[in-house]
Parts: sequence; C-alpha cells; structure tokens
Amino acid sequence: MKNTIIDTNFNFPGQKSVYKGKVREVYNINDEVLVMIATDRLSAFDVVMPKGIPYKGQILNQIATSMMKATEDLVPNWLIATPDPNVAVGHLCEPFKVEMVIRGYLSGHAAREYKAGKRVLCGVPMPDGMKENDKFPEPIITPATKAEMGNHDEDISREDILKRGIVSEEDYVILEDYTRKLFQRGTEIAAGRGLILVDTKYEFGKTKEGKIVLIDEIHTPDSSRYFYANGYQERQDRGEAQKQLSKEFVRQWLIANKFQGLPGQSVPFMSDEYIGTVSERYIELYENITGDEFIKANVTDIQKRIEENVLEYLG
Repeated sequence: MKNTIIDTNFNFPGQKSVYKGKVREVYNINDEVLVMIATDRLSAFDVVMPKGIPYKGQILNQIATSMMKATEDLVPNWLIATPDPNVAVGHLCEPFKVEMVIRGYLSGHAAREYKAGKRVLCGVPMPDGMKENDKFPEPIITPATKAEMGNHDEDISREDILKRGIVSEEDYVILEDYTRKLFQRGTEIAAGRGLILVDTKYEFGKTKEGKIVLIDEIHTPDSSRYFYANGYQERQDRGEAQKQLSKEFVRQWLIANKFQGLPGQSVPFMSDEYIGTVSERYIELYENITGDEFIKANVTDIQKRIEENVLEYLG
C-alpha cells in the first residue's frame, strides 16, 4: 500500500548506520545529525501489526514536534528541523539508559503493583487507601531501565541508578528537574484541552558538547496516558473506569479477538474498514491533544515524498 509507510530502505548522503525500532527508523548522517522517520507501524503487546495505519506516523511526529516547541523554553531538546510530516531531524546524542517515567495518578503499571499489595514503587512510597486512577498528592518519578531489543524495561530506583553508575548524580539531578518541569507544562497544556495528563515517559541524551537534552517523542498517545477531565471525579466516585485517550482501544479490540501477544496466538485479521477506523481514532487523538485540525499530508507515494524532502534538507 503506497498510502502507508511500513518500512524504509533509504541511502542518504553521509549515512553511517540505520536503527529500526518498533515504530521509528533512525538514520545517522555523518555522526552529526539523526534523521528520524515515524512509520505507520502499529505496535501492541510488543508485537508489530501486519498492516500500517494511514497517517499514524505523521500524527506521532507532529504531536512530538509541537510539544517540543511548546516546552523548549523550559528544557532544551534534540530537534533541529521537520523537513517532512513524518520526519524529525535532530542532534546526534548519546542516550541515557533510563526512561524517566512520571506519574500523577495511580494508573496502569503503578495500579497493578498497588493491587498486588506494594506500597513502594522504584523506591518511592505510595500512600495507603488509594483507588485505581486516584491522583497522587504529588507526581512521583518511577524510572525504568532501557532494555535491549526483545527484553522488557525494568523498574529501578534512583538509589540503584546512582549505585550502579547508570547515570551520575550530577546528571540525574538535572534529569529529575527536567522531568518535573516537562510534566508540569504537559499537565497545563492538557488541562487547556479538557484533558488530564495521567502519566508519561521522557527520554534524554547528551550532545557531543555534553549538554543534556530531551530526545525521542513527548506527550504522544504512544508514550503517555490521558483521561478526559470532564466527568473524571464523578467516574472515580462511582468506581467506574476512566475515559482514556490513548491506543488502549486497539489493545481492547485485540483482546476481544483473543490476542495478547502470547505464544501460539496469531494476530487477528484487520480488515481495511477496521484499519480506517483506527486511523480516524488517531486523528481524533491528534486534534484533542494539540487543539489543532489535522491536515492530511499527500500519501500518493510516501516513500518518494520523504526521500525528496530529506535530500532537499540535507542539501
């Protein structure tokens, strides 16, 4: 299908290497800049679905770049330019091997740990008497180690990060400060759109000059959990599930079709009609999160469009 981008195989001038993640493909140019292409691949339960979702890459890329621009006065980031709707170009950085996860509410992984009786997560105490999706008195930082491909990230405490020398104390103080500032700004942006930023993760790297910067994506539905603010407290009081803004709807469809990425399970058939509904949902996510109307890029031949735009940018 020419109207989605599932895989790339470009050969740009000065190209040193290519890294292919679940969704993004990163081209190293002359050990100076990275060209990051957001594909239309959809990942759920650590499995990449066989069909791409039209406009998904554009949506993730444009949310991340708009959020970086909305926070660059607080925290420096890796971004230099966006020469194509699916492409971000940024400074080559050495990534820190931890993800800075910050939680404003007892949801997701934190809620599952809490239900299992734990009251300390990543060395951070959680108050007694909380219900799932209740707000924490203050946001908590619960870091995770960056696992190698095929392995799962693991919870880790600040103490263990420092003890194991994963990050120096001097750098870690900056990561914590940046994480809290970004989450506060993200919370304010979300509130202005009638949303609650529940939890999210940030990744940081160091430039060649030794400057710590925000890298990768920020405040997207793939890296963050949002609730609708309207009716939040009423749903909590009634003990009902919260109305979420994330890719959870895809996971629920897969579960209903008996797939959770377990051995022996096959990805259920996704009709073009269903793919269309997923694409529409992602557009809805974009418009809710950014407050802007989504403008569809020309998808007649995405590969050609991306290649031409990147080559023109690299000059």
